Amino acid sequence: MATLSFKPGQRFRLPDWHINTYLLSTNAEQQRDTSHQIRQETLILRNETNNQTIWDEYDNQTRLAERICSVERWKETLDKCLTDIDAEIDAMTQMKEAAERALQGKNLPLDVAIECLTLRESRRDVDVVKDSAEEELHKEVEVIDSAKQALQQKIREVFEQLCLLQETRQQLNSDHRRKMEALEIDRVCLSLNVHSPNISLKVNPTRIPSGSCTIQQWDDFSHYIKDRAEAERKASADLREATALTIAETNNELEAQRVATEFAFRKRMREIEKLLSELRWQEKNSLEENAQLDEAVRRLEEDLHIKMLNLKLAHTRLETRICRPNMEMCRDQVQYGLTFEVHQLEATIASLKQKLTQAQSALHTLHNHLARIRADIACKSNTLLLDKKCMDTRRKLTVPAEKFVPEVDTFNRTTNRKLAPLKSRQLEMV
Repeated sequence: MATLSFKPGQRFRLPDWHINTYLLSTNAEQQRDTSHQIRQETLILRNETNNQTIWDEYDNQTRLAERICSVERWKETLDKCLTDIDAEIDAMTQMKEAAERALQGKNLPLDVAIECLTLRESRRDVDVVKDSAEEELHKEVEVIDSAKQALQQKIREVFEQLCLLQETRQQLNSDHRRKMEALEIDRVCLSLNVHSPNISLKVNPTRIPSGSCTIQQWDDFSHYIKDRAEAERKASADLREATALTIAETNNELEAQRVATEFAFRKRMREIEKLLSELRWQEKNSLEENAQLDEAVRRLEEDLHIKMLNLKLAHTRLETRICRPNMEMCRDQVQYGLTFEVHQLEATIASLKQKLTQAQSALHTLHNHLARIRADIACKSNTLLLDKKCMDTRRKLTVPAEKFVPEVDTFNRTTNRKLAPLKSRQLEMV
């Protein structure tokens, strides 16, 4: 009898089969519920993260824009500070040049004052006197030296202030350049988006770079740069005003001293001219008196010579009458008259000789005094010429150098104005 063949293997029971089917259905429902829950949570998370990302990006875009505006405001402030500093540097440089020109301009008055003092050293004899003109000249030298020292001090201060301005400008320029670079970087960051081709993941991008500072430190540093620039600019403006005031004061002091010195010179020259006029009048009178006294001496000598002849005549008569014989040798009226005449002539001759000696002594004294008057006239004339040369030299202080022509020739003791027509006539004759 034939047997049925069957496939060998495990056999499950029907309840197991039903349970398996139930489990599959139950697990499928659970998995679908879990998947639905995850989908809902994923949707919520996507919405939340998308919103968060959008808002974060918007906030950072806003922060970048605000930062760019803030840096641009500081950049504009630095631009203004740089413009002001550049203008102040130019003004200070011009003031320094003006002070240097003023300092150099004091060389000519100093040279003129020293030249005048040197010229007046050529005075002679009693005219070598410390008068008001010399005192004013020495005072002028002191005023010029004081002015040069004050100007030199201001030039040093201006130079130091220029160095500080240059240093401040370098700081401003450096900070301005850094802010320009930061602006460029932030503008690039502001222009980036998710579709930009040059975005990528970086290694540890959230690290704090070395040398970082807080926003307060950044703002304080910018304020420090701006405040220092304003302080240096104000100090520079004050120094410019002080320097301009020093230049004006030194010029006024020197001008006042120049006027005082030239007034002293003119006063001294008037005194010398007055004294020269007096001496020339004395010379004229002394010459006249000398001529009259010389004539008186000559007449005294003639009278003395005549009186000697008269005395000789009387002596000869007396001596001749001694030869009268015997009783004729009487003392008559002739004898008495001749004797009286001899005594009178001897007294007259003695008086004439005494007066001649006095007259000759007076004439000699008059000659000597006239020589002293003439020497003093020459001395005073030399002093007057030297003072005129000094006044002519001082014309350099008021006449431009290209128009200055000396009026007095010290070496030839002449006036060039008087020589000019003579030279012109000589040229015409040639």
